[in-house]
Amino acid sequence: MIVADAPVSGDAVAAERWNVAERVAFRFCFLHLGLFCLGTQIATTPFSWLTWDVPDLAMLPPVRNIVAWVAAHVLHFEAPLVTTGSGSGDKAWDWTFLFCVFVFSIVATVVWSWLDRRRENYDTLFKWFRVAVRLLLAGQLVSYGFAKIFPNQMPYPSLYTLAEPFGNMSPMGVLWSSIGAAPHYEMFAGTAEAVAGILLLLPRTTLIGALLAAADMTQVFMLNMTYDVPVKILSFHLLLLAMFLIAPDVPRLARLFFTRRNVGPSREVPLFKTVRANRIAFGLQIAFALWVLGLNIAGGVSQWKQYGAGRPKSPLYGIWDVSVMKIDGVERAALATDSGRWKRIIFDYESLALVETETDERKFYRMKLDPDKKSIEIARNGGPQMAARFTYDRSAPDVLVLDGQIDKQPVRLELKREDDKKLSLVNRGFHWRQDYPFNR
Repeated sequence: MIVADAPVSGDAVAAERWNVAERVAFRFCFLHLGLFCLGTQIATTPFSWLTWDVPDLAMLPPVRNIVAWVAAHVLHFEAPLVTTGSGSGDKAWDWTFLFCVFVFSIVATVVWSWLDRRRENYDTLFKWFRVAVRLLLAGQLVSYGFAKIFPNQMPYPSLYTLAEPFGNMSPMGVLWSSIGAAPHYEMFAGTAEAVAGILLLLPRTTLIGALLAAADMTQVFMLNMTYDVPVKILSFHLLLLAMFLIAPDVPRLARLFFTRRNVGPSREVPLFKTVRANRIAFGLQIAFALWVLGLNIAGGVSQWKQYGAGRPKSPLYGIWDVSVMKIDGVERAALATDSGRWKRIIFDYESLALVETETDERKFYRMKLDPDKKSIEIARNGGPQMAARFTYDRSAPDVLVLDGQIDKQPVRLELKREDDKKLSLVNRGFHWRQDYPFNR
């Protein structure tokens, strides 16, 4: 680490001989962690702009070609590899890339250990690699931290989610909704991640930042494992990066917690031989810290306004029960076996509508709503097109009538709005005093 306000010398710390295990372990960590960071979002996130993302290096030739070849000829994946647009970090592609990095790191470590077996230590390479790990890990922690502080990563459950039967939800959906329903906890968790990242951005607070990061990432990794969140690979490697930063201080921490021996300060290894050069390096790190913070604060505000609680809501926002549905002037009875009769329409996001049928099928539709013309155009979202056009009349806040066509058939829908404020998850709130637990 850097001491920016004290004279330092390149000879201030005497070189020590590392034992064989330390040298081999460092070579493997340097290769595996370094290659994983370079090939994933860990290296690119701090350099992405608000309006576009820098592609991960693993997605570019020749790495992309190597990973695809290994997936087809070594791991024998038959289905085409999904590379982008899925939102998952545990795709077959990601596991194949990790396999390639792991195998290459083992082979390269063996070769490197043989060719460089007479080297006594890697002090210089270690101190520079430590700086890179510190800053890259900080970038991820600050990014994920501010995504929760606003909060955007797990937004408050939408009307679509509030009307979803609990048993139909996936484990990940349960986790997202439960944390989203407690935004203050999400902000607390995000603050812990962001603080760990900020501490890592400052050279003098690396150890405490790494300890806090390890605690944060242990919780995140366990949540990902137990709720089947497809960010297992990334969260585990963020934990490994934190442990790599902690490793040099493990003996000191052991003495602190398990013995009565005094624990002196850690030795700060300067990056350069002169005070001036170290001060410049310190200034560059502060500039990087300000860039990361500014980028994530601006991005968090933008995401909150676009997707979070500050997003625009549909003019017809609400959960609407279909009391009457007429097709060609003939009323369609509400039968639990009728998959063609609509039971409920939910409007939340401006351009999205959810239709529930009497058989409890839930279908999302792309929607274009014009409040001036009082018209709605609906198309199937991600499947065969269902062309529907309606004009709407809202004679009262809780009454809505849609007149138009579905697949060229005349349709009239009369709807009544449910009061979503009556849902316990929405109206329960916080109570200091509870004579009996309210657990439903």
